[in-house]
Amino acid sequence: MSIELVIMLGTLFLMAGIGMPIAYAIITAAMAYMVAAGSSIGIVGKTLVDGIYQSFLLLAVPLFIVAANIMNAGSISDRLLNFCIATVGRFKGGLGHVNVMASLIFSGMSGSAVADAAGIGKIIIDMMRKDGRFPAGYAAAITAASATIGPIIPPSIPMVLYALVSNASIGALFLGGILPGLMMGGVLMAMNFWISHRRGFATEEAVPLRDLPRVTGRAFPALLMPAILLYGIYGGVTTPTEAAAVAAAYALLLSVFFYRSLKLKTLYTILVESARSSAAVGIVIGGALILNYIVASENIPSALAAYLVDVNVSPLMFLLAVNVLILLLGCLLDATTIILVIVPLFVPTCNLLGIDLVHFGVVIVVNCMIGLITPPYGILLFVINAVTGISLKDIIAEVLPFLAVLIAALLALIFFPGIVLFLPRLMGYDG
Repeated sequence: MSIELVIMLGTLFLMAGIGMPIAYAIITAAMAYMVAAGSSIGIVGKTLVDGIYQSFLLLAVPLFIVAANIMNAGSISDRLLNFCIATVGRFKGGLGHVNVMASLIFSGMSGSAVADAAGIGKIIIDMMRKDGRFPAGYAAAITAASATIGPIIPPSIPMVLYALVSNASIGALFLGGILPGLMMGGVLMAMNFWISHRRGFATEEAVPLRDLPRVTGRAFPALLMPAILLYGIYGGVTTPTEAAAVAAAYALLLSVFFYRSLKLKTLYTILVESARSSAAVGIVIGGALILNYIVASENIPSALAAYLVDVNVSPLMFLLAVNVLILLLGCLLDATTIILVIVPLFVPTCNLLGIDLVHFGVVIVVNCMIGLITPPYGILLFVINAVTGISLKDIIAEVLPFLAVLIAALLALIFFPGIVLFLPRLMGYDG
């Protein structure tokens, strides 16, 4: 390890330790590296701007953010919620199932766990708490757990970022996330059903079957969005980035012209908030690109890959070790930082060990999403605490069973790659 790299890491940990945002800490540390190496600090700015400007794929990120914010502000979320209540609300622990199903459907539109939790999640929490149906901590916990599904089922902002650093097929990644996302929803519903029976939670009054066509009809245009998105990508009509633009435009058309629930003033607010969110993500991406440039110049990924091959690590042991590391880091770092900064270190080793990059990417994204609800610093726990005021202690106590079944699902994905790769291979992916 060079002295310049030691200086960079020391600066990074110092800046992060005193509370500087991680993106700015990375940029400051990169400048320290350049000064120590006798290089121009202008390389930092050039790498940041070029990395973002030259990646057409990254345009998908702000577009998916806009689509999610439009759906939260309009009546689309309400119509989807009523559809979920009509279909699964009749079973034991009904609103818990509604919570999970809403995340499964909403995830096909937003690609963001935080958008899911802070938007439609808050609505369901209020419904679950009403008249003491469910304890506040439980309502918040299952909302946080179900929100992790958002970036697994396409579209997915983290998978876009993974494709950026790994050159894996974004189309294959999106397809590979469908079955794991459904499996995550299944294990969460099973745990909710078991807990609801054990603790005697209320069952909702069943919506009459004769009303189901009406409720479905009201939600149908919104339910079409994932289908339009996937057809555009896999039918060869659009690129993933163009599909993100279609998603944002479709959400806007539905809210303004079809449902007539979005005013011009609200749209302005949505665009401003979306710009702020996109800028926050963009500066993290830029910082990570600079760090990746330095890591590559130090030849760290190749050295790591060569070492692991020399000690004869099996692909399965490598996958397990990396996932344990990511789970631990997920307690401290956000998913964007992990995917952009940590994951590129392991991509060359995956290539050498013959690990499919689509399988690796989906497993890593699932792992990062589990990190969002892992105490003590899971960001979704803090988001829900902030938007609802429910005690963080109560949320953490109730989220542990859901965390356990999600980790079990993660292990299944590691040991059985076919769960991830079945649909991509069905559609012709041969990686």
